[in-house]
Amino acid sequence: MLFGKSQQIAIFGVAGAIIGVFVIFWYLPLRKKMSLVKLAKAEQVVTIAKGMADAEQMPVLREQLEKLQIELEDYESKIPDKRDFGAFLSRITELMNEHHLKEQSIEPGEVLAADKFNCIPVSMQCKGRLTQLFNFYDRLQDLGRLVRIEQVKLMNDAGYGGQVSMETRAIIYYKAQG
Repeated sequence: MLFGKSQQIAIFGVAGAIIGVFVIFWYLPLRKKMSLVKLAKAEQVVTIAKGMADAEQMPVLREQLEKLQIELEDYESKIPDKRDFGAFLSRITELMNEHHLKEQSIEPGEVLAADKFNCIPVSMQCKGRLTQLFNFYDRLQDLGRLVRIEQVKLMNDAGYGGQVSMETRAIIYYKAQG
């Protein structure tokens, strides 16, 4: 019997060692690999969901792109090859007169040179009703030349009689020579 107990202890020891080796060298590495696979799968699910959400946005973005392309088709055509600045300023003056704006002042600044386009800052001042000023700005966009309005300052008259003083800083572009 004594021999049997030591034999049983030896068998249990060998079985314990086999189980230990199994856990250490097979089960734990497989468990680690499984957790890595689960993590990779979760990342793929997130990536696929993001891709599907992005794919749903594609038609909207494509439509926005088409609208922008239509708007920008004639962008370069609105920037003349030559300066022709005096004629354009007289057209602005005519617009102010057409909308019955008073106390007109248009003062060009110094030419700012760049690679493709040169620009001329212009300060404009006038006085009129708010609807007249908005109509003036609306027609200013239709003159066929790129004008960027940088600053607009509107001030009510002291008596609040409906007259508004306008001060605007704008940039007018033309293509650089050479």
